Amino acid sequence: MSLDVSPKLLAEAESGAIREEDFVDTVRTSLPYAYDLIASLATELKSGTAEFTDNQTPPPSEQDRGQLLRALAGDAIRGSLERHFGVELAFQNCHRVAAFRPGARNGETYGRFTSVRSQVLNQSPEFRDC
Repeated sequence: MSLDVSPKLLAEAESGAIREEDFVDTVRTSLPYAYDLIASLATELKSGTAEFTDNQTPPPSEQDRGQLLRALAGDAIRGSLERHFGVELAFQNCHRVAAFRPGARNGETYGRFTSVRSQVLNQSPEFRDC
């Protein structure tokens, strides 16, 4: 299980829609490494002029790597984080997550980052078991 869902949030979900803010708070407490990394990338992006910011430092533990993979693999989690932080996320390898400005998915830089060529060029032996 990737999220620690409170009984209150589960009951709300069973009876209808939930507030996205409550879901994001569950993500924050369940996947703190992933949440904090994306928060820092969003802050860095908003404080500068670059088209994107990215993380190229491997997570400190396999547990942290797992958090990042779960956060970016789940459409609901990833989408909620994008809306919460006002960014568009892209992901390569086991830990290279990038935050782009809204609307970037149709742009050249985002396209280059997410291209097959870029994926191949960002491979190395240490990423094979992650």
